[in-house]
Amino acid sequence: MRKILYIFGLLSDADVEWIARTGIQKRLRDGDVLIREGEQTDSLMFLLDGELLASNRTLGQFARMGVGEIVGEVSLVDSAPPSATITASGEGRALFLSKEALMKKLSADNGFGSRFYQALAVFLADRLREARGAQGNRSMNEATVADDELDTGILARVSTAGDRFNQMLKTLGSARPAA
Repeated sequence: MRKILYIFGLLSDADVEWIARTGIQKRLRDGDVLIREGEQTDSLMFLLDGELLASNRTLGQFARMGVGEIVGEVSLVDSAPPSATITASGEGRALFLSKEALMKKLSADNGFGSRFYQALAVFLADRLREARGAQGNRSMNEATVADDELDTGILARVSTAGDRFNQMLKTLGSARPAA
């Protein structure tokens, strides 16, 4: 859940509403592949219910992700193909926001673009810290945030971010997920 807080804590209510109304909600079945290693993806995905597994050819399965996780974000800023396969573990539900629609919104709305890219930078920095920690590269002298804690810069926005995520879920509750 922490990941969505990074994004929604920096976006406005209107931004989150746009994401909810523009994205396509889909049901996930056990084993559904959302992203395939080496193949371009055309969506940013928000996990609403369920669990995802991340794997690649080198490491095998290396991460589990729960509600509030976002995947496909690297493909927005990098033209290289994904370095991991993301698979549904059990039943779930995700919101798929097309890269094309998102890029149009980013080009047309400078305020949204600024907020979105700031949120994405914070999100990716957290992912990098997690990856470094998992590899044992953290120095005891580094000022780091514990794995289960949020950076103090985001703490003030956590409540608002949680409210925005819940509002998005309510908005999506009135829309039927695609099969």
